[in-house]
Amino acid sequence: MRLEAITWDRLGDLLAERLLDLRPADGGAWPRVAIDGAPAARPGDLAARVCEALRLRGRACLVVGTDGFLRPASVRLEHGRQDVESYYGGWYDTGALWREVFGPLDPGGDGRVLPDLWDPVADRATRSPYVSLPPGSPLLLHGPFLLRHWFPLDLSVHILLSPGALRRRTPGTEQWTLPAFERYERETDPAATADVLIRADDPRHPAWSG
Repeated sequence: MRLEAITWDRLGDLLAERLLDLRPADGGAWPRVAIDGAPAARPGDLAARVCEALRLRGRACLVVGTDGFLRPASVRLEHGRQDVESYYGGWYDTGALWREVFGPLDPGGDGRVLPDLWDPVADRATRSPYVSLPPGSPLLLHGPFLLRHWFPLDLSVHILLSPGALRRRTPGTEQWTLPAFERYERETDPAATADVLIRADDPRHPAWSG
């Protein structure tokens, strides 16, 4: 796949422009967008950039991170703090994401989305209020492993890091997670699955598929 050099600012603007005209495939009122990537790829930064670009164009949006939907420590760390299998398949409460984020945005839904559910630092519920998303306003969900859950997405973006870049940019205390991302690449092939691919081996000089 041919990739073109671009800046992060320009990426935010171009993705925002694309979302202005994005219509949900199921006929609903809220476009649902995933920005997928390992924590080292910082998908939340791009989600925030796109959302800000949309606001400057007069369009509301909501950014939701999967780190706000982690399971309680007693569940996700049941097999130890560095269990790769648990990290890959059990750390994130995908059931809550379906129920509290995607469900309200289904056709006929009320658009009231829970922006987060669990504080992993305090290890307790956040008790955040629901956010009412106006019709036509996109949801921007960011986090790792998003393209393996069959979420009802209208646009998917994957931020790709080569194995070497992922290793270099992942903190030492999190190096144990790397096999999970190798498995994700092998089983899901997000670079080929996503609608938009961004390569960010050098965080100062991204390139994208357009």
